[in-house]
Amino acid sequence: MNQNDWFDDEEFDVSLSQRTEELYSVPSHETDADGLIEAWAIPLRDMVIFPKMISPIFVGRESSLLAIQEAQRSNQTVIGLSQRDSEQNNPGRDDFLPIGVEMAIGRLLTLPEGASSALVQGRRRVELVEVLQLTPFIRVRVRPINEPTDAEREMKALMRSVIDSFEQAVHLDHSIPDEAHLYALNITEPGWLADMIASSLTIPAQEKQKLLLLPDPATRLQQLNMLLAQLVDVLELEDKIQSQVQSEMDRSQREYYLREQLKAIETELGESDIWSGDLAEVHQNIEKAHLPKHALATALKELGRLKQLPPMAPESGIIRAYIDWITELPWKNATRDKLDVRHAAKVLDRDHYGLKKIKDRILEYIAVKSLKPKKDRQPILCFVGAPGTGKTSLGRSIAEALGREFVRVSLGGVRDVSEIRGHRRTYIGALPGRIIQTMKRAGKINPLFMLDEIDKLGADFRGDPAAALLEVLDPEQNNAFSDHYLEIDYDLSKVMFITTANSLYDIPDALLDRMEVIEFPGYIEDEKLQIAEQYLIPRQLLENGIDDIDLSFSSAALKRLVREYTDEAGVRNLEREIGKVCRKVARLKAEGKRYPQQISAPAIEKLLGPPEYFLPDPEENDEVGVATGLAWTINGGETMTIEVAVLEGKGNVQITGRVGEVMQESVQAGLTYIKSRAADFDIPLEVFDRMDIHLHMPEGAIPKDGPSAGITLTTAMLSALTGHPVYRDVSMTGEITLRGRVLPVGGVRDKIIAAHRLGMKVVLLPEKNIKDLHELPKQVRAELKIIPIKHMDQVVEIAIAPERAIDPPRPSKEESDE
Repeated sequence: MNQNDWFDDEEFDVSLSQRTEELYSVPSHETDADGLIEAWAIPLRDMVIFPKMISPIFVGRESSLLAIQEAQRSNQTVIGLSQRDSEQNNPGRDDFLPIGVEMAIGRLLTLPEGASSALVQGRRRVELVEVLQLTPFIRVRVRPINEPTDAEREMKALMRSVIDSFEQAVHLDHSIPDEAHLYALNITEPGWLADMIASSLTIPAQEKQKLLLLPDPATRLQQLNMLLAQLVDVLELEDKIQSQVQSEMDRSQREYYLREQLKAIETELGESDIWSGDLAEVHQNIEKAHLPKHALATALKELGRLKQLPPMAPESGIIRAYIDWITELPWKNATRDKLDVRHAAKVLDRDHYGLKKIKDRILEYIAVKSLKPKKDRQPILCFVGAPGTGKTSLGRSIAEALGREFVRVSLGGVRDVSEIRGHRRTYIGALPGRIIQTMKRAGKINPLFMLDEIDKLGADFRGDPAAALLEVLDPEQNNAFSDHYLEIDYDLSKVMFITTANSLYDIPDALLDRMEVIEFPGYIEDEKLQIAEQYLIPRQLLENGIDDIDLSFSSAALKRLVREYTDEAGVRNLEREIGKVCRKVARLKAEGKRYPQQISAPAIEKLLGPPEYFLPDPEENDEVGVATGLAWTINGGETMTIEVAVLEGKGNVQITGRVGEVMQESVQAGLTYIKSRAADFDIPLEVFDRMDIHLHMPEGAIPKDGPSAGITLTTAMLSALTGHPVYRDVSMTGEITLRGRVLPVGGVRDKIIAAHRLGMKVVLLPEKNIKDLHELPKQVRAELKIIPIKHMDQVVEIAIAPERAIDPPRPSKEESDE
């Protein structure tokens, strides 16, 4: 920092020369009868003030500030004492060097950081005799040291030697101004010369303290001369190194220009040794890649074309990039599979709870692979399930269990077939497709390759990416996959492909036929609680930095999180909510406040606010015209209440609740069944002509469709038309035909779990869906009575009460007479 920077504050409109005059106006202390001086003192650390030198100082200690203020009130100097240990904030009586300096201190300036600074001038060396007090400021008794001012012949020779060495240092060290040497030439006092040069040199504070402790000018000059000799040696070495570096840089720059000129000349002549060197490197890369015959022939052919082109030709860069892609792809480099079934089982169980069917399939593959290591055909699996059920993370665990590289490509939103097969090399900026790019990233020919969100593929005028995947996912074809950019058959048969999807309905049939579908069922409440305790909570505690406080969640708190703050088949949102709770606790811990050791159910609402979801309330009584159906959504199973009202009208059927076309057709089929059996149900036919039927499905903002509500719709209509109530603890699902037959439906497991969650006692299920019950948890099977049905007559007998609760609605008498 420039010395003048300390005095540029506009608050003090005083020049540096005026401040220097203020320093000279402060008189030095007069000695008493014993030759001693009693004065205020300030400790100095990491700096040394020499006599007759002017320098800025920082004042940060309150005791030093009080001492300076007292000295300035009395217009007196202070004593600067150097600390033995610069790290000590409160030095004691024995913590100062025995020799200090009497100093005049100018006006204090306040710095932005809160400290103060001042300009000081050293007057003379003093010997510390006694420390009188340490608080509130330091006061000492010192004895001035008088130095000889005359220089004899030997002293003059020593001074000249020091000045010559100082001249060399000024010449080599650019941080020392040239004026310092001129100033030194005009000093005649040996002690002053030594102090002036010492204060100018960039040497450690410890060396300056040693010079301060030498009261004899001759000894001080000799010590200074030795320091100067060492400093000059170091500076000469630095200058030599700097010159070499600069010379090397200049030479490199010169070589660069010469090479560029040589390259231009050789290009004009058609001769280029540099280009030949690059071609040799390309040829070496081809040899190291261990390419198969067809790829090697293509690479050598392209290398021959490259040799015929000048280096500046535009096509040379395209060919070079093409050869690099060929040589950097893994053609034979493979990882060795870990075929230990027990190890794989431990890895899968460590990372995921449940999913027994999926884990068994992976362990079967490893077992077969261990018995037949040379088996070439790899399984192509399709994991289908709701979001958050662990499809992608399970892929990583499988890769770890097998010891393979894991790579992933997200296909969501891909609409261009070139994303899969790449672009032709004739296009500028052409690249291979995502399959080849990912294989290069994997670096192995047998990675575990995950194609995520395969059901989100699109299609437009640029082609159908799903059709391009047919070759990738067909074990009979993918040993010779053709990319538009490479135009070389690439072997994908050693890759283990795993695809993921949320729904099978959006995957083309031809593509679906090439994959082995494994469904990921939604988790029931007990499974979510186990996953939360074993996986989610420990992970969130670690991620939020509170894994050391043993925070736990009560079972009731976790159940409340599952029921009232999440609505999903997986556990992704559950982990988010657990993370929110952990962050609240982490904040309390960081602020030093009390935080809970266990999260209880009432604490959940305090931390997360009011519940976001509410379970549908079961009916309190058996109702007429109200039936409970079971539905499947992307988030798992749901219960659905269907209400039917019959009122006078013109025989119209009204359906509300944002119902789709398929469900509307189910209403018509159910109504036809009721009409065909009207006599059996004691329903006059005129009811269908003179009474309106209104069907409503609550939560009208949510779209609903599908045939599985057929028997539920029919049951609700039949109850409303006959006045017989539907049992409130019976739920049902199944498609109905005009003859009353009940057909099978999908999503049975999730639907039954939803009935169990609502507290239903009986579930009516199509007989052909009984095969799906083996996937149900034992607890659900034990607590529900699941009745298989083949015909609507069975539904009527089980779900509808035999006694009437109300008189059935009929046309008014006047209308009947007409």
